[in-house]
Amino acid sequence: MTNSIQNAHTCTTFVLTMVAALSLYATPLKAQSVPEAPAVEKTATAPTPRPGFVGRWIDFYRTDWKGTAVSGPAAPRRSVPSPLNSPPFPSADWSYGGSPTIGESDGNVYPLQTAINGATGRTKVYGWIEPTANLSTSRDRNYPQTNAIYSNRVELGQAVVYVERLPDTVQRDHIDWGFHVTGFFGTDYRSTTNKGYFSQQLLKNNRQYGFDPVLEYVDVYFPHVAHGMNIRAGRYISIPGIEAQLTPNNYMFSHSLLYAVDPFTDTGILATIQLNDRWTVQAGLSASHDVAPWTPDAKPAFTGCVSYTTTSVNDNFYVCANGINDGKYAFNNLQMYDATWYHKFGSTWHMATEVYSMSQRDVPSVNGSIVPEKGTNGANCRPGLQTCFAPEWAAVHYLNKQLSPHDFVSLRTDFLNDKKGQRTGYATRYSEETLMLSHWVGTTVQVRPEIRFDHAWDRRAYDNGTRTNQFTVTTDLIFHF
Repeated sequence: MTNSIQNAHTCTTFVLTMVAALSLYATPLKAQSVPEAPAVEKTATAPTPRPGFVGRWIDFYRTDWKGTAVSGPAAPRRSVPSPLNSPPFPSADWSYGGSPTIGESDGNVYPLQTAINGATGRTKVYGWIEPTANLSTSRDRNYPQTNAIYSNRVELGQAVVYVERLPDTVQRDHIDWGFHVTGFFGTDYRSTTNKGYFSQQLLKNNRQYGFDPVLEYVDVYFPHVAHGMNIRAGRYISIPGIEAQLTPNNYMFSHSLLYAVDPFTDTGILATIQLNDRWTVQAGLSASHDVAPWTPDAKPAFTGCVSYTTTSVNDNFYVCANGINDGKYAFNNLQMYDATWYHKFGSTWHMATEVYSMSQRDVPSVNGSIVPEKGTNGANCRPGLQTCFAPEWAAVHYLNKQLSPHDFVSLRTDFLNDKKGQRTGYATRYSEETLMLSHWVGTTVQVRPEIRFDHAWDRRAYDNGTRTNQFTVTTDLIFHF
C-alpha cells in the first residue's frame, strides 16, 4: 500500500504541475457549447501555420492553450437559448438522453479532425485520455464508489475514440441521418459492461482494465414530425439522469452512489419528439438494461420520458419510466422511475437534483438455495424465503458555481437506501459529500481534484465490509484530442 500511495502522490503532483505550467499560457476564451469541441482556430497575429498532419495538430493546441483561438460564427440554432456556459460546465443545455439536441447544429471542432482534414466534412473523429489518481482510507477497493474503484492507485480511467456524424436537426426540409461508434478502454469499463458485449472481461475474469464498445447506434431525423423527431437504433446510454459514463459529460470525476448502481446502457430503439421549444417526449423499446438482445436475460422493456423547459429557460424538469416490463429478476432487469430538476439561480449559479426508485421482484435470497446470476447480488430476504422483492431509492443534489470562463466548483450531496442489499451487496443506507474544483486549460485540457466522504449508516459496507466510513482524495486529467 505504501508504494501505491507514493505512486498516487507522484501522479497527483505531476498532474497539478502540468496543469499549472499549461495555465501560464491560458487566457479567458469565449464560452463554447461543448467542452470537447474547441472553437474554430483563428489568431489575431497568426503565426505561420505548420505544414502537414502533425503541424496542424500542434498548431491547434498552441493556439488553444495560449488563448489566441477565437470563435467563428455561431452555429445555427432554432431551439431555446443555452442556459449555461460550456466550458467550464460539461454542457451548455439542459440535456436529455438518447438523442442529439433537436434544433441545435453540430458546430464542434476537434484537434484530431482538424489535423486530419482541416475539420471539413460532417463525419468527425475525436476523443480523450483520462489518467486518474486516488488516496483512500480503504485498503483494497473504494466500492461502491465508481471511477476510482481500486484504492490508492494511479490508473488509466478512460481512453476513448469517437467516430460520429450528427444529423442536421436545425433544418426542417429533409430527412437526415447520423451515426456513432465508440472504442472505450480503461478501468471504467466496469461501469459500462453490458452482458453480451465482451462482458466476460468483468463477469468471468474480473479484469482491472477492459475494452467496451459502449455506443453503436444510427440516428434518423424526421423534420416534419411536430418540431422534429429523432429515432435512434442500436446501443445507447440509459437515458435518464444527471451523470453519464463518458467522463467529460459529468460535473465531477467521481460518481454519485445513485449512479453507481443504476442502469448503464440499453440496446433498442428510441424516438425523441420535440413538440415545441418547451416540451419534448420520448418513447422506446429495449432488450432491458445492460444486456444484449441475444442473451437469455433479454426481455422487451418500455421507456417513456417527458422533458419540460420553462419560458425563462431557468428550469428544466425531466421524468422517465425506464426499462419497464414484468420486473422479474434477471441481469439488471431494473424497473426505474426517475425525475431530474435543473434550476439556474443567476448568471453563475445553478443546481441539479435527481431522485429515483428502482426494484426487481423474485430476487434470490442470500440465505436461500438459489444461486444469484454471476455479476449480480442476492437480496437480504426474510428468513425462510427463497426469493423476495428488492427495492432501492436514491437522491443526489449538485450545487454549481462558475468562477471564471475556465473554472467552476461543485458540491454534491448524495443518499442511497439499498433496502435489501441487492445493488451493493450490503443492506444499508449510504450517504456521501464531495467538493470539487474544475479547471480548464483552453478547451482541451481539464483537471478535477476533489475530496469526498462516504458513510454507511446501518452496517459496515466499505473496504470489503470492514468500515462504516471512507475518505478519499482524488483527481483526474482529461486530455481531449
